[in-house]
Amino acid sequence: MLVFRWLLMLLLLAAGVSFAFYAGTGQAKYKRFGLIVMKWTLFAALGFFPVLVLERLA
Repeated sequence: MLVFRWLLMLLLLAAGVSFAFYAGTGQAKYKRFGLIVMKWTLFAALGFFPVLVLERLA
């Protein structure tokens, strides 16, 4: 479970770095990449954290 938490944090960090590159350069490719990474990170988090909650309940 610790690996998945670190993976989610690293993906959020990658999205943040991508948005920082977009803010620095103005190139739209960094914004698109950041949005894609953030979207899939949120989908993964919405699937992962309910599993943690159900594990605690059981």
